[in-house]
Amino acid sequence: MPSTVIFKVIFCLESLVAMLQNGFLTIVLVREWMSSTPLVADRIVACLALSRFFLHGASMLSNLLAFSGFCYQANLVGALWDFINTFLLWLTAWLALFYCVKISSFSHPIFLRLKWRISRLVPRLVLGSLILSSVSAIQTVTGNVMVTQLSGGNCTAFKSLDFWYYYLTHGVLMWLLPFLLFLLSTLLLVFSLYRHVGHMRGHRSGRGSPSLQVHRAALKTLAFFLLFNTLYFLALISFAMENISVQSHWYWTKEVIIYAGISLHSLILVVSSPKLRKALKLKC
Repeated sequence: MPSTVIFKVIFCLESLVAMLQNGFLTIVLVREWMSSTPLVADRIVACLALSRFFLHGASMLSNLLAFSGFCYQANLVGALWDFINTFLLWLTAWLALFYCVKISSFSHPIFLRLKWRISRLVPRLVLGSLILSSVSAIQTVTGNVMVTQLSGGNCTAFKSLDFWYYYLTHGVLMWLLPFLLFLLSTLLLVFSLYRHVGHMRGHRSGRGSPSLQVHRAALKTLAFFLLFNTLYFLALISFAMENISVQSHWYWTKEVIIYAGISLHSLILVVSSPKLRKALKLKC
């Protein structure tokens, strides 16, 4: 059908653009990483961009293999996608937690203690995320092998049988925990910044002061961060609960919707960072 072809083309173009964006982010941040000691947040963003680069690549390869009828190969690539996606969600959660702890003005003893320790904890948290993602991928491979044997290698039957085993048990649990941590951290940070902006406006700064403008820009960036990642998570869960054939145009429509949020957030990261904007201008 023409609509299926159109959405497949949009998905491929969207994925290629996102890979270029995240490849650019990775190169700039890794180059700075090698030349000097980077900020902890920049390290997380570099890992985030690299993970998104491979996520789009794995998604394109898995979809093309499934559409061509290579179900077994598509399922193996799908397990790689699951590893990257789980790791990506945890990285997003740790980035939100890091910003929340470092920037928020809460005086609770837990926050004050974390402020001093979060930078040293981040490498351990990332390592723990890699272990959890590996467990997730192993469980996916095991389930895929079992379901492929039961379905006789049929892609449509595979999706039908795989639904209850994977998406509603493994997928939701593996994705829900990092998303809730991300949501809580981001909302706390937005609340803290909003309260701080109100305090600055009422007591010290005028509406056009540079400090107030910086805080407003941070709030806007956080709002986009919250919006795109929430839409990504909700799209993953909602579309995972639908048994849609890879031959259907609705399948490719949902792929376009799911990965639109990642592409837009990568663009926001480039636009909102003076360092990345400067590097982009030099490249252009």
